[in-house]
Amino acid sequence: MIDHSGPTLSISREQLRALVEETLAPRLPSLRRVLILPPDHTRLNSQAGPITAMAYEILVKAGTQVDVMPTLGTHNAMTEKQLRMMFGDAIPLDAFKVHDWRGGIVRKGVLPGSFLAELSGGKVSYDVGVEVSKRLYDGYDLILSVGQVVPHEVVGMANYTKNIVVGAGGCDIINKSHFLGAVCNMETILGRADTPVRRLFNTAVSRFLGDLPILYILTVVEQDYATRAMQLRGYYASEDASAYEAACKLARQVNVIVLDREPKKVVVYLDPHEFQSTWLGNKSVYRTRMAIADGGELVVLAPALNEFGEDPQIDKLIRKYGYRGTPATLKAVEENEDLRANLGAAAHLIHGSSEGRFSITYCPGEGVSLDEVRSVGFNAVPYAEMAARYNPETLRDGFNTMPDGEEVFYISNPALGLWAYREKFQA
Repeated sequence: MIDHSGPTLSISREQLRALVEETLAPRLPSLRRVLILPPDHTRLNSQAGPITAMAYEILVKAGTQVDVMPTLGTHNAMTEKQLRMMFGDAIPLDAFKVHDWRGGIVRKGVLPGSFLAELSGGKVSYDVGVEVSKRLYDGYDLILSVGQVVPHEVVGMANYTKNIVVGAGGCDIINKSHFLGAVCNMETILGRADTPVRRLFNTAVSRFLGDLPILYILTVVEQDYATRAMQLRGYYASEDASAYEAACKLARQVNVIVLDREPKKVVVYLDPHEFQSTWLGNKSVYRTRMAIADGGELVVLAPALNEFGEDPQIDKLIRKYGYRGTPATLKAVEENEDLRANLGAAAHLIHGSSEGRFSITYCPGEGVSLDEVRSVGFNAVPYAEMAARYNPETLRDGFNTMPDGEEVFYISNPALGLWAYREKFQA
């Protein structure tokens, strides 16, 4: 394993390139074809973009043919503008391949309902089809899986095997794994390395995808709140779980912000480059729900919001059923085949609710109407109006006191961590 990391380390671009070269050098002589699996632009701060560009350049110079398939999961395909923003200008556009999570997959096996019952304590007992992109079986000598380890609402800590069976995965395992996480209670999963969903992913890969030549490159990134700059704290590479396990330890140190008191009002800003949907923007809910006091308010500044789901079918389901809490969602699953056939959407509806503990006010720009936002269960105020009071240019991450004495807790990017009141989060 390659492990270059530390809670105060700041890995420069030159050091990062040297690490990528060190990772690839022993393998270069035997590599004819390589597939790189980075995240999409919704993980812009992961450093996966520069790593992918560096790896591409090193491999091509060595005579290797390289394809790049962003691990979209259920997200929309990346536009040319988004590809260039994330990966730069050097990779030819025809090197990028689009993952089709509904049609471009192959089923490699089935994990039985008895295993799911064991993982969930009897809450679910369905079989799960282990489905991944057909492209993974297109004769590559190496599959380079790149991404960031950071607290995650479904699996506990993001990336590693999740990048394979969700990012490059198919409908069945995406839907059912997300629902497994929802019924197992997100608060018991967030920020933890070993969870029921992680065991599902690891078992799926080890049991059915062990013939794939996967090498994992994982990062840990921390935002320097004084400068708002992203600092690369950790770089790890291995073919086994060792890189993931080491990255989790550092992510727990630098990406989990434990508060000594509960804020009554939390204001979260959604960067327009990353967040255009509630499917992604609800990280503002997931990552703060263990911090906000009962009866408090979450204000989500969402200037680029233009849809609810990243997939047209899921968008339709969110509009139909809304974020109404666990009991209402489980009842809707029981009574409606369309939601029952899309358990990932049902899980998202559960995750995106405060369960009545605090109110959620979304503040969109011109992309969706206030009535549309209210129809899915949120309060709504125009972005311009709320940003005039809670200006993302002047608020600092953490507690802020407004001119009239109101105290708010501000988060400039919810994707970068997990915020929790000490009494609600046990290590």
